Amino acid sequence: MRVSLIVAMAENRVIGLGGGMPWQIPADLRNFRQLTMGHPVVMGRKTYQSIGGALPGRANIVVTRDRNFRAADADVVHDLEEALVKAAAMAGIEGAEEVFVIGGAEIYAQAMDRAGRIYLTEVHRELPGDAFFPERAEGDWKESARQRHEPETDGGPAFSFVVLDRVG
Repeated sequence: MRVSLIVAMAENRVIGLGGGMPWQIPADLRNFRQLTMGHPVVMGRKTYQSIGGALPGRANIVVTRDRNFRAADADVVHDLEEALVKAAAMAGIEGAEEVFVIGGAEIYAQAMDRAGRIYLTEVHRELPGDAFFPERAEGDWKESARQRHEPETDGGPAFSFVVLDRVG
């Protein structure tokens, strides 16, 4: 089973601002939905709360250090390893071959060494933010796909869908 990170990131590695995304790219949301539907998704508590609840059509696993946190619509675990074991079991039941880590910054950093693929939406602009995607060793990844898109809205950013696969 492959562990994949899926993220939208500005040129300055920004992935969030104030609990949300500092851009509006409808195609990115459609791409995210298409790729993750039917697959387990692993996220941190802040990401879960910013989304407003579990994502439909996917097993949702929330990682938090808060032992009192409860979610009626998601499985709650207390470390990434436990999340990935649970996700693998759920993927096996659902017939999925991939588990998606969907954020936020701390969960991405913890999962980077476990990931075999990154689905990256490159937002072609530097934007203000308070959450950042972790640095990755460029030599560890090779680009296997890229689709460039022009802005969808007036004043919106151009963006690219990129697939990075781990080398070796």
